[in-house]
Amino acid sequence: MSPPIVKRFLISLDRHKIVGIGVFTLITAISGVVALIEPTRTPVSYQVLAELRISTPPRVFSETGQQIQQQGILITEEMLKSENVIKATAYTVGVNPQQIIKNLKVGLQGGEAPAKGKGGGPPSGVIIGYQDTEEGRAGKTVAVLMQKMIEHSRLINSKRLTTIIDSIQKRSTTAKAELKQAEEQLERLDRIGGAAFAISQDQSLPAEITGAQQQQRQLQQTLEGLDTQMASLEKRLGLTADEAYTSSALSADPIIQSLRSQIQQNDTQVEMLRSQGYLDAHPNVETLLQQQQTYSKMLAQRGAEVIGGNGLGEAFSPTKVRQDSNLDPTRMQMANQLVALQTQRETLKQQLEFTKRTEQKLQQQYKQIPTQRLERSRLEQQLKIKQEFYSKLQAQLIDAQAAEAEAVSNLFLVDDKLPQEQKVGGELKGVNSGIALGGGVVVALLVASGSILLLAILDSTLYSPQEIIQVLVQHDVQVLAELPVVISLDPDFGQTGIILKPDSPYLDLYERFRSKLRRGENKSIKVVAISSTIEGEGKTVSAYNLAIASAQAGKRTLLIEANLRSPSQARFLRVPTEPDARVEPLRYYSSINRCVKFASEIENLYIVPSPGPLRQAVAVIESSELQRLIADARSRFDFVVVDTPPLSRWDDARLLQPLTDGMILVTRPGTTQKSILDQAARELSEVEPSFLLGAIINGVEQSIPMEDFEDIDDDEYEEEDSFDDDELEEEEEEEKQIPTPAMRF
Repeated sequence: MSPPIVKRFLISLDRHKIVGIGVFTLITAISGVVALIEPTRTPVSYQVLAELRISTPPRVFSETGQQIQQQGILITEEMLKSENVIKATAYTVGVNPQQIIKNLKVGLQGGEAPAKGKGGGPPSGVIIGYQDTEEGRAGKTVAVLMQKMIEHSRLINSKRLTTIIDSIQKRSTTAKAELKQAEEQLERLDRIGGAAFAISQDQSLPAEITGAQQQQRQLQQTLEGLDTQMASLEKRLGLTADEAYTSSALSADPIIQSLRSQIQQNDTQVEMLRSQGYLDAHPNVETLLQQQQTYSKMLAQRGAEVIGGNGLGEAFSPTKVRQDSNLDPTRMQMANQLVALQTQRETLKQQLEFTKRTEQKLQQQYKQIPTQRLERSRLEQQLKIKQEFYSKLQAQLIDAQAAEAEAVSNLFLVDDKLPQEQKVGGELKGVNSGIALGGGVVVALLVASGSILLLAILDSTLYSPQEIIQVLVQHDVQVLAELPVVISLDPDFGQTGIILKPDSPYLDLYERFRSKLRRGENKSIKVVAISSTIEGEGKTVSAYNLAIASAQAGKRTLLIEANLRSPSQARFLRVPTEPDARVEPLRYYSSINRCVKFASEIENLYIVPSPGPLRQAVAVIESSELQRLIADARSRFDFVVVDTPPLSRWDDARLLQPLTDGMILVTRPGTTQKSILDQAARELSEVEPSFLLGAIINGVEQSIPMEDFEDIDDDEYEEEDSFDDDELEEEEEEEKQIPTPAMRF
């Protein structure tokens, strides 16, 4: 058996042979055209090589001139081939500037090699190469080029000096303005801060600060004494200072005392009448009560007049005024004393606050004295720095102006001789025809083979069982069987791919598949779902043949066509379908006697034909009628096979998962896509417990004894499992053209 990569290459070659032939033909044709080109003789030309030396002049007296000359030796090829040099040379020689650019070669020689992380040293010379078809013009052009390059180097140095001088002059103007501003600031500080400096020599300011602090301490002690006296009086009176003021003012008012006396007399008379049995409605009692209300109202008004403007903000009720105006002479004296102490305390607090503010002002004046001293020192130092900077700029300006007279070029002629021309060219150039054609054929074969191989690598289709097994092993999916294409002919339908005869050689393979499925932990499995990743992998054929193998083994077997997206395939076993099932699918599934059909061709085999194709297949899949059918089939039959649609297009198989004991995944070399299979295997195997029982591989090349096919004509069948691929797709398209009646639920 050939390796998988070789097999993929051969399959890709068969599928993309037109691409390979096209690539081979194209490259071979190009090599043939190259082989037909005749060798040509190169034109005669004249070449000149010249050299310029890069160095600094022997004597440079100014410091700026030395710096400019050191920068000038860092010559580059772009500088030598500048637009000014080329145009000036072209004008002098009388040629096109583009011609000079095309024929000119400039290289730098000498200098240190660049070190790691550092630049290389400056070059020591310039090599100039020029080629021209006219004799004598090459030497003249190179001579003019050298003169223009030397002059260009001098102009660059002069321009650098001019730039430096302009920069120094601009900075000098700014520095002079800053120096003048610093002088004015120092002069202004001396003029304004003279009085402060005089105060700093006198010691009267610290004495005033000490006096203010001592006065604050005395006022604080006096306030503490007053607080002690007020606390004692408030405790004895049971009143605060504000309350004592109110009670004292009310008790001292004669009108309030008179009104209080009249109210007390009315109270006494009212109580005496009530004690004699008079009611409040009695005229005498009613008169006294009205007088009492009038006196109380007058008492409240008088209290507001006496205490008005005290800021207490209290409401003056008659009861409140009567309570606060009952001080005896002794308590009134104590209340007056408490009010006087409160007034004295507030006066002392104001004096204390004034003393504190005075001290703060004195402290602030005292603190500003060293700040002013520091400010003057700072201004003096700043003035000194600006003076030094301005003097330095003036010195640099003088040095740069002196260097301007020393500006020369950093390029020098090696000698005074003109460059000599050399004649070159006149040789035959071409390619050998045989070598070009043979090499083209070899390259064409390699490129065409590489293109086919690349297409084979990029193709995601799995072409061999080994490739499918590798993907399944990565997800711990068991391979239950590798099954070949079933060659079975029916007189009415032709090749079906279904095992129709009980003595078929393929029956043993499916019996082994069934036995392996029921081993180990799967002994109790009764309901199995069959699905595939995409269409064309032979899942329906596998479902039919597995059910037939179970029935041939004596098991009462039921095959449920749950692929409601496609029409029923039961006709291949001559099982009739219900004509009204497509119109009323739920009624169809609700009656077991109506939907379960006996396959007369196979003993022990029963089939539930699909009523599809249905537009609302999901509604039928999730219906209680179909669920009851599968649950009832579990108890009535020994083995149930459920054929479901492909996983990559619909979720019907996943919706049926709770009703089955597991799923078998069908694959096929040459049809199964790696990415789709990898995703399906990962999703099904990651579920705990795993819903995937295993996988089978259809279309595997296996050797079957030829004597088992003596009654079959080789010209009457194809080697494809076509019954659920092309034929079903054509029937499905025909069914789509027929309007589907609305289903009744």
